[in-house]
Amino acid sequence: MSALLDISHIDMEFPTPKGPFTALQDVDLKIEKGEFVSLIGHSGCGKSTVLNVVAGLYQATRGGVILNGREVTEPGPERAVVFQNHSLLPWLTAFENVELAVKQVFGKSRSKAQMREWIEHNLNLVHMGHAMHKRPGEISGGMKQRVGIARALSMQPQVLLMDEPFGALDALTRAHMQDSLMEIQAELNNTVIMITHDVDEAVLLSDRIVMMTNGPAATIGEILNVDLARPRERLALADDPTYNHYRSRVLKFLHERHGKPDVPVPSAKAPEEKLQNGTASAASETNKAEQDSVEHAA
Repeated sequence: MSALLDISHIDMEFPTPKGPFTALQDVDLKIEKGEFVSLIGHSGCGKSTVLNVVAGLYQATRGGVILNGREVTEPGPERAVVFQNHSLLPWLTAFENVELAVKQVFGKSRSKAQMREWIEHNLNLVHMGHAMHKRPGEISGGMKQRVGIARALSMQPQVLLMDEPFGALDALTRAHMQDSLMEIQAELNNTVIMITHDVDEAVLLSDRIVMMTNGPAATIGEILNVDLARPRERLALADDPTYNHYRSRVLKFLHERHGKPDVPVPSAKAPEEKLQNGTASAASETNKAEQDSVEHAA
């Protein structure tokens, strides 16, 4: 049985005054239906470029993307994208923002009552039913992102593409959003590709973590299978040796094999730090500081 999504040996070059710049080289990845795959790596390693090729926003210079037996050549509703910025229209309510996507995808194939029921269903799925008639300026950042996810889900995409969807949120809101995303995927069996800089987030959410080498000519350096039972509970995983082993593997890849010279190597004690208040651990804070250093170094 073939994979749902086949990213087949793609290269991506961009023209520059000094000649072609090779952003990606021979990126090859197959993703099954219902998988949650995270892309992680330093800034500039081509994670967003991979996502944009899958979304149909870029056309690969070589190779291609096959989704459910059909080549991806342009954007389409079967590949919904959730960006770090919620991208909601500020003059429309949460309901109306989701309604735009539903009308675009389903047109006149559903009655007004069916469309209203479907919009409300997706807003309730992300726990936003109580605020569906509020505008973006009247709700928090986390709530805006929930509406963005509801809008994407309402299109019934075959693949949900997420580009650091929780990167701008505080630690508590981020933890709640991660839990909601795990609940949604368990219910809908979505296929998800998510870009993240957060190692703990990648291990918590993913079935596989794809680690990218540094650019230019970035490619897949290593793929880590995350064999942790679902549903996953963050507090229980804090003391799980398997979880900490996976976390350590990703950190070693990022900081030792493909690190920047001015990025500190994490201490051996970091994986053993415990999560506090069900959100972020001291290890996670250390990791975030390291990732911030990577951001500034990149």
